[in-house]
Amino acid sequence: MSETPSMTPILYEEILRRALAEDLGRAGDVTTDAIVPADRAARAVVVARAAGRVAGLEPALHVFRLLDPECRAEVRLPDGSDAAAGQEIAHVSARARALLSGERTALNLLGRLSGIATATRDVVARLQGLKTRVVDTRKTTPGLRALEKYAVRVGGGSSHRYGLDDAVLVKDNHVALAGGIAEAVRRVRKGVGHMLRVEVEVETLAQLDEALALGVDVVLLDNMDVATLREAVRRARGRALTEASGGVRPDNVREVAETGVDLVSIGWLTHSAPALDVALDVEA
Repeated sequence: MSETPSMTPILYEEILRRALAEDLGRAGDVTTDAIVPADRAARAVVVARAAGRVAGLEPALHVFRLLDPECRAEVRLPDGSDAAAGQEIAHVSARARALLSGERTALNLLGRLSGIATATRDVVARLQGLKTRVVDTRKTTPGLRALEKYAVRVGGGSSHRYGLDDAVLVKDNHVALAGGIAEAVRRVRKGVGHMLRVEVEVETLAQLDEALALGVDVVLLDNMDVATLREAVRRARGRALTEASGGVRPDNVREVAETGVDLVSIGWLTHSAPALDVALDVEA
């Protein structure tokens, strides 16, 4: 895969604080606080219970640092590594209370992001030898978009627009309210800056021809069958980038990509990819 992306703590520390506050509630970890002395130190191992690609390790380890600033971690498999089942990902030394109280928050995050990265890696592998790129969508968990899109990139995918403010995507409901594709595009070009590319969603070849005649930058080919996709790619070649979307899954992504589309967007990666099974084993 390409160079693993990085992520600054500024983007995730507040997410971690909210997650810890949700778990610790008003009284803290009453079980751990009753059993474990406050000054007890411990060492733990983060382990992959199943094979997959690691993503989100640094945010996960940062959970323990928030609970114990003296926490120390030794990373064995950094983000972007492919772990075998049973392989150690990291060693963590901290106050025992911090390890036990932060365990679930850290593992939820690491498992979720590693699952997304693993699913993305596997989809990208299915497209080996093709020029089509895999991109994510905005179908992310509220509040976790930065992390989930990061995990897609760790898996070898690319990011579609991050939010509503960094790219224009004229969808069917925009077209309906504007009274047509041409009017929607006219309003967009009048209302947004010159740095934003314009993408238009189309469902038929007639709509595609209309969008291409307007000189849009990208066409989103929504829920088209393979034969229609292939014809749409032929018509758009050299005029606009093509993106296939809607109903794309790991089992049919190769067939979709073989039509020649430039991009294939898969919401499944962030809304349905199974979490990777990871664990934290404290050493007595």
